[in-house]
Amino acid sequence: MEHPSMVDLLLETHIDLERQGPGSFEAIEQALAFLGPLDQSSKIADLGCGTGGQTMFLAQRLPGTITGLDMFPAFIDRFHKNARSRGLEERVTGIVGSMEALPFPEHSLDLIWSEGAIDNIGFEKGLSHWHGFLKKGGFVAVTSPSWLTAERPAAVERFWTDAGSRLDCVGDGIETMQRCGYQFIASFALPEQCWTENYFIPRKAAIDRLLEKYAGDETVLDYAAQNQYETELYAQYSRYYGYVFYIGRAI
Repeated sequence: MEHPSMVDLLLETHIDLERQGPGSFEAIEQALAFLGPLDQSSKIADLGCGTGGQTMFLAQRLPGTITGLDMFPAFIDRFHKNARSRGLEERVTGIVGSMEALPFPEHSLDLIWSEGAIDNIGFEKGLSHWHGFLKKGGFVAVTSPSWLTAERPAAVERFWTDAGSRLDCVGDGIETMQRCGYQFIASFALPEQCWTENYFIPRKAAIDRLLEKYAGDETVLDYAAQNQYETELYAQYSRYYGYVFYIGRAI
């Protein structure tokens, strides 16, 4: 058996999970309540869509067509399978692409949705780039890791910096959204069960299967340890940070 890479393990862990990051259908409903009306002609993009668990839910709640975009072909293959299994393939399409170079016509989208992905390219960079693809009055709804208190534990800051991301306070996130050309509409933090029950627990079960499959493999052991550390960090410091939904309208 070949030794898997960290990317291989990431894909194998998440390919069968309903979600590839923290969140919930209840949080999606809460965010949707802040959006203006959409219709059958509306065009929606879900950026960093993964296998599309949240995309399919959006398609069942919203009219119009949805394009999911993700950098991993394996996720998009599963995305298409999930759309077909739900009879949504006429309205939901997945494409392989980059959030930093969107393949859509300028000012063509009514809604850009993105959960747990924008911080991979930077909150301000993402909002700034994506603005040009929204129609005037179009909506953006994204989750991004944010400080929830004025206190900033060093261990948390170090973890997110090492992961290639960063945490800003919610107020800074709102100001960034406004600076990038959006009217700020609402923000709210995801509750803890979005991390624990909906993500960490199913992820651990998947990683346990990998530990059995690749018994003794040093890369797998390191990967499992990193994920366990993230889980323990959140358990200790969840009151200080979390994912926050930011909702805005292009002006």
